[in-house]
Amino acid sequence: MGTAALDLLAQALARRRSDGLERVRRTVESAQGPRLTVDGRDLLAFASNDYLGLAGAPEVIEAARDGARRYGAGAGASHLVTGHTGAHAALEAELAAFVHPCDGARALLFSSGYLANLAILTALAGRSDAIFGDRLNHACLNDGALLSRASYARYPHGDVAALESRMETARGRRCVVATDAVFSMDGDVAPLAALAGVASRHDAWLVVDDAHGFGVLGGGRGSLAHCGIAGERIVYMGTLGKAAGVAGAFVAAHPLVIETLVQTARPYIYTTAAPPMTIEALRASLALIAAGDERRARLAALVEAFRQRAARLPWKLLPSQTPIQPLIVGDAATAVAVSGALFARGVLVPAIRPPTVPAGTARLRISLSAAHTAGDVAVLCDALAAVARERGA
Repeated sequence: MGTAALDLLAQALARRRSDGLERVRRTVESAQGPRLTVDGRDLLAFASNDYLGLAGAPEVIEAARDGARRYGAGAGASHLVTGHTGAHAALEAELAAFVHPCDGARALLFSSGYLANLAILTALAGRSDAIFGDRLNHACLNDGALLSRASYARYPHGDVAALESRMETARGRRCVVATDAVFSMDGDVAPLAALAGVASRHDAWLVVDDAHGFGVLGGGRGSLAHCGIAGERIVYMGTLGKAAGVAGAFVAAHPLVIETLVQTARPYIYTTAAPPMTIEALRASLALIAAGDERRARLAALVEAFRQRAARLPWKLLPSQTPIQPLIVGDAATAVAVSGALFARGVLVPAIRPPTVPAGTARLRISLSAAHTAGDVAVLCDALAAVARERGA
């Protein structure tokens, strides 16, 4: 019995391998930054979401040290037991004031963006309700919708008219529209102002996952500020392990939404709070984000320089103005091969394959950081061009 069960697993894994879908972990042996030591090799890396280069900022590291000296290494319990420290309370207040999705907004910390989105959707919708999501939403929004047991309809990517058409026939008691703000694999920005208008007309919540916009867009305040919108219907989720350079996530929204999460959201109630030392690091990071216009300007210049050079490559470059720069190469095996060829040249760029992206759109997901230099971008583009020539692309 046990052998047969293991055989089934082995067969499924073999199929993934033959289809070019096997995932392989690499071991990083250095601090995060543009250059990494990976599996014993020194590489120029374009694979991280550390968009502002804050993971290695001296101020952030020192704040973590101070936090460890004051609070120790761990929180010890969930927020509702003994895990909620003065550091957590201070960061929540600072994040709510910085993002400001509506007047009087509060913020709530989570251990990850995945948990935060599960919490939001399961707290705001149930069996008799309806959730609507963009076709390219991150997996955690899809999983949160399914866990809520609400009816779940997905609309074509960025198609506001299609969303409104679906909402007009919804029979749910409550409606929720959920969307990525910056789509993690395409790098484009959702039409948030139009989505907010649809949510308003249908008395719906608008849940915005700004994992890849917070710290980068809108002067660092994220995609809501970038699009010039705010309101009591908006529930904003930002992650703190990407542009903020540390770990965790937060939700910012009307006080009644936040209190609902505190009282009912299982991913919040039943999870140990993040270590206070990381929270103190995040407070230092938030200060750098708020004062980070120079970093954001440097990042924007690198994005533009890359796009100018990458336009000459044989692969399709998606129209992204964010640090996420996808090159579509087609099938999974080709994406893996191109990524491997870059690795051999000392450049780390991940291959992204189904089911993360639709079949036929496997890609290189190039992530730029303010910590990169113009010379780094030139090395990347030269390596891409050389691999393209070698493959006859």
